Amino acid sequence: MVQVQFADENETTISYAEKAYQLLINKITRLELNPGDVLVEKSLISELGIGRTPIREALQRLAVEGLVLHLPNRGMLVSDIGPANVQSIYEFRILVEGEAARLSAIRATEQDIEVLQSLDQKLNQANEDDDIDEFVYLDRRFHEALGSASKNIYLQEAVPRIFNLHLRLWFYISSKNKSWQHVAHSHDDMTKGVVDAIRKRMPEKAQEVMISYISQRHQEVKDLL
Repeated sequence: MVQVQFADENETTISYAEKAYQLLINKITRLELNPGDVLVEKSLISELGIGRTPIREALQRLAVEGLVLHLPNRGMLVSDIGPANVQSIYEFRILVEGEAARLSAIRATEQDIEVLQSLDQKLNQANEDDDIDEFVYLDRRFHEALGSASKNIYLQEAVPRIFNLHLRLWFYISSKNKSWQHVAHSHDDMTKGVVDAIRKRMPEKAQEVMISYISQRHQEVKDLL
């Protein structure tokens, strides 16, 4: 299950900022906070039980990631899900995750491959168990492992950063279709195909499988907008 690590009273303000960030990420990606919702500091402090400074630090971090916007005279609000924004996200995903898959097929160690294979199997099990929290947790780990296997420090930084943006769109597709299983099954096919190509040292195939999956999700979102 996805678990947010809560800071105790002896931990620093940075820990509380991380707590605020994780709580807000969950609310935004799962559409509990809708696109366009205004984020009122006072309300967030009351709801999350966290002080003003950590809340502000979390909001600034979310703004850098593109999930929150700061507009003059309106304050902070959850970023919109629109055609231009969606296209930019998926174009970036193709560049970053496609290349991460390709490089991983060239550079991944045997240990990297074992980790990816294990996560692929666990993702499939979470899907079968209808455990969406576990699935999301493992999906995040899979993408982080893929970035690590690429042995490119900039891709390792970029892959986790884009994750929350595409996770929100994943929940958007699921909410519109009234089910997350369809997307999850397609995702399982992708992870299996990517891991298999990496294991066989087929970089172009790994990239092709990843790009095909991302393009399918992009088309789904476009059809729903």
